[in-house]
Amino acid sequence: MILKASQRGGAKQLGLHLLKTEENEHVEIHDIRGFMANDVIGALREAEAIAKGTKCRQYLFSVSLNPPQNERVHIGTFDSALEAIEEKNGLEGQPRVVVFHEKEGRRHAHAVWSRIDPETMTAKPMSFYKSKLRETSRQLYLENGWQMPRGLIDPKDRDPRNFSLDEWQQAKRFGRNAGELKELIQEAWATSDSARSFSHALEERGLYLARGDSRGHVAVTFEGGVVSISRATGRKSKELQARLGKPDDLRSVEEARKRVAEDILPRIKTHMDQARAKSRAELAELDARRAAMAKAHAQERERLDAGQKARSEAEARMRAERFRKGAAGVWDRLTGKRAQREKQNQFEALWALHRDQDQRQMTVNAQLRERGEFQSEIRNTRTRHAQALRALHFDAANYRLMERGQEPKAKAAFERVDAPRVKEAKDPEKPRLDQPQERKAERPSRAPSTEERLRRLRDGKRGGPSHDGPEFER
Repeated sequence: MILKASQRGGAKQLGLHLLKTEENEHVEIHDIRGFMANDVIGALREAEAIAKGTKCRQYLFSVSLNPPQNERVHIGTFDSALEAIEEKNGLEGQPRVVVFHEKEGRRHAHAVWSRIDPETMTAKPMSFYKSKLRETSRQLYLENGWQMPRGLIDPKDRDPRNFSLDEWQQAKRFGRNAGELKELIQEAWATSDSARSFSHALEERGLYLARGDSRGHVAVTFEGGVVSISRATGRKSKELQARLGKPDDLRSVEEARKRVAEDILPRIKTHMDQARAKSRAELAELDARRAAMAKAHAQERERLDAGQKARSEAEARMRAERFRKGAAGVWDRLTGKRAQREKQNQFEALWALHRDQDQRQMTVNAQLRERGEFQSEIRNTRTRHAQALRALHFDAANYRLMERGQEPKAKAAFERVDAPRVKEAKDPEKPRLDQPQERKAERPSRAPSTEERLRRLRDGKRGGPSHDGPEFER
């Protein structure tokens, strides 16, 4: 599983994030260890209070544990990962909080340790923790037989479309997906070889090349947002200038926004609004189904927990009734029968604990599977609406070409690029495919055989169709 970590303060803010239910469908507190408080915020505030006796400002070590998308990971695997993290980073015995989150059919965990050792009132050193977590992550992939990401094998092979939190928040303000924005800019870069072709490729995708205030080459989105070309493509400024020239020759961001308002917004705003309204309606319906599913899953887990609790109490009473009281109980102690029953009760209690954990894990896995299938439907709906919006941008590019008196060809060029993906099967009835077969069939009748030519020479006849073959050697 992928492990991401950071040293930080802000106990209350982190606690509220761990308990946030707006973005997470299920939030489950798995473990609170080493604190007097028995709730998440109280435990983290307790770590903050202890840290005030030191000079440490980043007194918390927060780690997110993200298993592979299609794997249903048992809770014991998470516990083993937590133990490995503690061993690698010297956090054994430190107070910690572990919370599980479920979102869009995926389950992951957040673990937060207090770095402060209350006996020495010093902070645990966290040197090279990223390298240590990377080693632990590789080991977990190998132990569980998961397909290891290329970026974990070699950091240079990371997906270039991965984006930071700042980029994601920026894209949300623009009303688009950050990964889609990066992908569009990278597609435009890959299909262009000059500033003019790159600018045209950006415009086909609803983006406009411009000069940024301090970031050189930027792309202005249809909504007026600004995206750095260098950060989106992973190219350095020298490489950008080699292909696009200096940014001083480009229009400013303000001029690009004016062009958007004057050239595109008046014509396609209505269509865009209609497409977005339709998208919001369908996604709202899907979101309602998602909320209903989350509520049903939560109720199912509550019923399971209540049933397991009742069964556990009944089994505990049954085990307690095995011990006799009074003189019979004293006799059992003397003969060793009580010790035998105690061992039997311990074994049965441990077996019941594992049984309940496995039963709950099976329920969670079934719910995650159902939620994952529904998430595929949501993802397909989002993709369909995104493609519809992209088609409007291609139409706008055609309108600009028509306005300049040129033949509309933006979409035709795009279709030519995509043609190999949807190549149809060859039709044997098409004339141009039949002609070679007909020529092959007619060739023997047009060219006389050697025996015929010999016979004609002997008879002194030179009639018949001419041929281009070699003359007969006399």
